[in-house]
This record gives sequence, structure tokens and C-alpha cells, in this order.
Amino acid sequence: MSSKKNETTDDIWRKAERIMEAVPKKAPLIHCITNPISIHDCANVILAVGGRPIMAEHPEEVREITASAGALGLNLGNITDARRTSMLLSGEEAVRRRIPVILDLVGIGCSGLRRTIVREFLEMRERCSGKEKEPAPLVLKGNLSEIRVLAGMELGQELEVSGVDARPQDVVNDVTRDGIAREIRSLARRHSAVVMATGKTDVIADGEQVYLVENGCERMASITGTGCMVTALTAAWLSEGELLPGALLGAVMYGICGELAARDWKGTGTYQVRLMDELSECTWEKIETCRKVSVWKECKFGSKLSNLPG
Repeated sequence: MSSKKNETTDDIWRKAERIMEAVPKKAPLIHCITNPISIHDCANVILAVGGRPIMAEHPEEVREITASAGALGLNLGNITDARRTSMLLSGEEAVRRRIPVILDLVGIGCSGLRRTIVREFLEMRERCSGKEKEPAPLVLKGNLSEIRVLAGMELGQELEVSGVDARPQDVVNDVTRDGIAREIRSLARRHSAVVMATGKTDVIADGEQVYLVENGCERMASITGTGCMVTALTAAWLSEGELLPGALLGAVMYGICGELAARDWKGTGTYQVRLMDELSECTWEKIETCRKVSVWKECKFGSKLSNLPG
């Protein structure tokens, strides 16, 4: 699911603007199968940007629900037998109908069950997409450690991860940036998908282009469910069918709103409310003003980092 031929970074960003304009007008149905810890906040995030959330997860109805949705968000957090079944059923329906899916790899490094579910989903997608077609639209999302666990699974390597948080060593800096960018881009190519690795610096790539997003702040880690909310927000943008612009918009907008909500800090309760306020009131002009996005490109003698065109 790489960028269209000859599509520039400016083209990608203009598509993001059009997505932000279109979603509130169309009010697409966004089906999310997520965990009960963050389900309320995820639904409100979708409402905040103009989508219509539905959080159905019973195995006997999820196919029907997904069939009428504009996008599907799947989250591995707090997994149950019923939710496992439902995610695969709704995922298959989305793949067959080519409805965009974002799969959040929550805790994939701490549980063999979750790794098995991811394998089942990816095998199903390959099987149902058909060899004659481009694979169904998919965004693979997780923190950098979770993304690296997925990459390691395919290479027969095991990464030790405790809980659902990223490992301290999995950070983007001047030393690690090039290797991480290549790793994320390679994973995206292998799956014909967009890969969204979140963290202090988000890395978003399809098989060709790599973007680094540095919006966000440490306060965002003070409340639970922030990663799940990014998934829900991105699902709303994916309903327009543009994976890379939708994923980029999700990361940039959420990071900016997290920064703005943290001003005049009063505590975690107030912060959570203010974060939702910022999401519901965010404008394209605010995104243009506050974005911190750069484009990573490989060159003959190394790599080049440049700001996203204005």
C-alpha cells in the first residue's frame, strides 16, 4: 500500500487537509472493537472529529456492522475469547469489502496469545485479498517496541517486552533514526501496508515514504488509553480511503492536541477533559501552525531529513 507513483510529500499533506474537511461532512460510521478500559474515550474521539462511532463486539453481529462502516479499528488490549473471534470476523468482512483497517498491536510483546491473533489476522488478509489484487487497505500501529516485535516474529526473533509500554531503548534519536526508518519502511513493504510506530517521535511509513512526527508531550502518558484514542482518531480519517495521509493526520493532530491540552497544567483529570476539548475544536490552521513533521529520505551517502513543505 505504497504512495502512488510520483506523489509528492506536498500531495500527501494536501490530502490530509481534504480528509479533515470531508469527514465531518460525511459523518462516516467507524466500527471499533477495542478494550473496555478506553472504549468510552475512543467513542468520544470519533465524535469529536465528526465520525459516528459504533463499538459492537458480539460475534453474531460484527460482520453486519463492519459491512456498513467506513473504517474498522481493532485493538488487542484486554483480549477475550469473544473479542478475538469478533476481531477476526469483522476483519475478514473489511478485507473482503476493502474497508480500511487499523490494527493496534497492543501488548504483542508480552503475550503469545496476542502474537497468535496478529498472525491469524495477517494470514486471513493475505488469503482473502486474493493474489490478483493489491492487499486490502491496512495500517499496522503500535509503539516502537510492539512494531519491532512484529518485525522480529517474521524473522524468527523474540524480543523481550514487559507489559504494554515501549522499552527504554526503543527511541528515535540521531544515532538510531536511520536504522529505525529503514526498519519501519521495510515492514510496510513486506505487508503492503502503512506502519505507524508511535512514541516521543512517531515514525509513519508506507513502502516508499517515511515521516517523522515530533508533536506530543510527556503529559500524554499520564492518562490511560492515549494510544487507543490515536487508533480511533486515525480510523476516522482512514474512512476516506487514503492510508498514509490519514495515518499522518492522526499522529500530528493528536500530538498537537496533547501539547495544547497540557498548557496551564492542573492535573490528570482536567488534562483528560482538555484533551477532548482540543480534539473537538482543532482546525487545519492550528495543525499547519503547530505541526512538527519531517520527511526522511535515503541518499547515496546516508540519509536526509527535511521539513514537510508548507
